[in-house]
Amino acid sequence: MNMAKEVSIRTPDIPKPESFTDAKLAVERLHELYQTAVKFLSENFAKALSEGQPAARVRAFYPEIRLTTTTYAKTDTRLSFGHVAEPGIYATTVTRPDLFAAYLEQQIALLIKSHGVPVVIGASSTVMPVHFAAANDPGLTVPQDGSMEFNLRDNFDVPDLSTTHDNIVNGEAFTYPDGARPLAPFTAQRVDYSLARLAHYTATAAEHFQNHVLFTNYQFYVEEFEAYARHMLADPESGYSSFVSTGNVEITESDAPIPVPGKLPQMPTYHLKRANGSGITLVNIGVGPSNAKTATDHIAVLRPHAWLMVGHCAGLRNSQRLGDFVLAHAYLREDHVLDDDLPVWVPIPALAEIQIALETAVADVTELEGYELKRIMRTGTVATIDNRNWELREQAGPVQRLSQSRAIALDMESATIAANGFRFRVPYGTLLCVSDKPLHGELKLPGMASNFYKTQVAAHLMIGIRAMERLREMPLERIHSRKLRSFEETAFL
Repeated sequence: MNMAKEVSIRTPDIPKPESFTDAKLAVERLHELYQTAVKFLSENFAKALSEGQPAARVRAFYPEIRLTTTTYAKTDTRLSFGHVAEPGIYATTVTRPDLFAAYLEQQIALLIKSHGVPVVIGASSTVMPVHFAAANDPGLTVPQDGSMEFNLRDNFDVPDLSTTHDNIVNGEAFTYPDGARPLAPFTAQRVDYSLARLAHYTATAAEHFQNHVLFTNYQFYVEEFEAYARHMLADPESGYSSFVSTGNVEITESDAPIPVPGKLPQMPTYHLKRANGSGITLVNIGVGPSNAKTATDHIAVLRPHAWLMVGHCAGLRNSQRLGDFVLAHAYLREDHVLDDDLPVWVPIPALAEIQIALETAVADVTELEGYELKRIMRTGTVATIDNRNWELREQAGPVQRLSQSRAIALDMESATIAANGFRFRVPYGTLLCVSDKPLHGELKLPGMASNFYKTQVAAHLMIGIRAMERLREMPLERIHSRKLRSFEETAFL
């Protein structure tokens, strides 16, 4: 009779769980626990690659933050974050405390202040996959399954999709195995998964991402963004410190060269950096709702303070001209990529803080205001579809729906970005530029762009930047308002 061989398990030596009333010290302990786990896994894996299969299973665990409160303590409900709704045990696993140090310290401090109890920092029961530990070591790569002399899963934990999900943000009553409710919107595994995807799709490290993110679907904006960044670096009073291009090329001087990469990533990304991550990131997501969802799915784990879409669209009204601006105040969602996560019957509201920032930025850049703004900008519903060549199919149905919705523009990304902002509690907005009018004979063809259109496109990115700079000046509690929070919310933003 065959008997299963009992495999011993080796784990690192770590401190016992400890209570903290100082958020800074709590984050330092998280960092200590995380580094211990990463070092243990990386060293043992490197040894296995050179010496062969280990005699025991090698395992380490993510650190966690745990809060226990027994009263319905009255909290400052003006804040949409920083407190839990009722007595209970709450926890979250943590990864990369070095990357999230400021965020973690801020959120932990609010918890301690709101509830008057300490947080407990210790190792969780959630295993850390060796792939995510190895990602901290540039010289260490996990080979594909089957390429080593032993089966990786026999000795190391690997990523597990059953523990990498959006159940918390989707409101699916997620709890940890011991019954603790979530403190944060993402588990450590979900964050690690997205950090790896971001590096793959954008070819820049997560450390460079700023708290204000612009999405576009047109390469011209990248060129304009680099020109603006160089202008800011030449101004010592601008507050901007460096510019990061594809491949993590970082410059601090306005005339420093940026080598042209031999191959662009799927979503070229650029960062105009400022102290405390308060700068601006631009992501060229390309075309389509799938790309829009992919980008926002992963950037969301960085907990940005706002993201805006500044791209091109089809104008649906005869009164519009090429180059006119469209400020979305509602969305008709026919993109379909989020149907399983956020049903189409869920309204995606316009956010007043974002709308005002965008409209004010348009007025600043164009030097038009009040009634005169209507010459170049319309506010209304933006429809997002998943078929770029919808014009080639039978049009009566789509055109009727567009008319019934009062849509004034159509694109393939904006509603997806707004809906994912709503889902992930990231403030969102949309300002588009009309590049064609398919219902009125002005198709997107070479030579169709007027001088007015070219001039407006040049101003478009600047409007997005100005809006972000206005949002940057808002208090955190104002931009992260209660509009995006559901009945039962995590304490962390």
